[in-house]
Amino acid sequence: MRGAALTRPTLFLAATLLASFPVEAAAQLRPYEPFDWALFDGTPTLSARAGNEILWGQRASLVGAEGRLVELGRFSVAFRAGRVAIEAGGTLRRYFQPNGTFTAPAPGVAGDPTSDRSDSGDYTIATVIRLTPAAGPAIATLRFGTRLPTTDNRVGLERDQTDFFALLGGRADRGNLRATAELGVGLHGTRMPDYEQSDVLVFVTGLAWRAGAVRPSLLLLGHADGLADRHVRGNEELAEVRLRLRTGSSNWLQVEAIRGLLPFSPSAGLSIAAGLTR
Repeated sequence: MRGAALTRPTLFLAATLLASFPVEAAAQLRPYEPFDWALFDGTPTLSARAGNEILWGQRASLVGAEGRLVELGRFSVAFRAGRVAIEAGGTLRRYFQPNGTFTAPAPGVAGDPTSDRSDSGDYTIATVIRLTPAAGPAIATLRFGTRLPTTDNRVGLERDQTDFFALLGGRADRGNLRATAELGVGLHGTRMPDYEQSDVLVFVTGLAWRAGAVRPSLLLLGHADGLADRHVRGNEELAEVRLRLRTGSSNWLQVEAIRGLLPFSPSAGLSIAAGLTR
């Protein structure tokens, strides 16, 4: 009976995602966010987060400028039913303040590249399926989804092209230490009429210490196309390290220090969020 009960929500969630694939979606100015693995810990069925982020030394490739990027109203909500969870998230508003340029704006990008600009952020919807039984110190997952259309390509902070991703993930606990990893493919649309899709390897890994009032985590995330001789404007490789400190359990506060590892990742950043897991 349990297998039959899970079939309908699984098919419904998958159909919801497939229905959204033909529309245009936002760009990958930022890498894909990690999954909240606590949603598959025991009884929680709801996870929610809201916060803000500031990034220094962030390159906006299509604008041709580098500067400070502020992301206001960053949020995510995920709901689990049995083995299946659906998550949605995004950024309500982005504000970009250039402090220098490194190339001319891309075709179709309006305005002075040295002037401030703002736009809606990207929005993501995804399905997460637990592939293994709930019991035990390790689980495996499949996460797949897309990003939704929200941006104005004349502003130049996004590409306004379709993105799709599918990631195989795993979580393993040993004492108070938790290791997590997701690896898969991203199919990213481009602004180039003669090269319409950039396929990348997406990675999201982490180590977390789950003891005490403050729980630290170290994350490495980003995506790469693996081709040193190819440069698709607006589709550059991204990689960054995040040091996360979280306090609280069912209700929590979180601070992240961000350090970019590649030229189109920020030189430094800071994220503050509050959330709940119930």
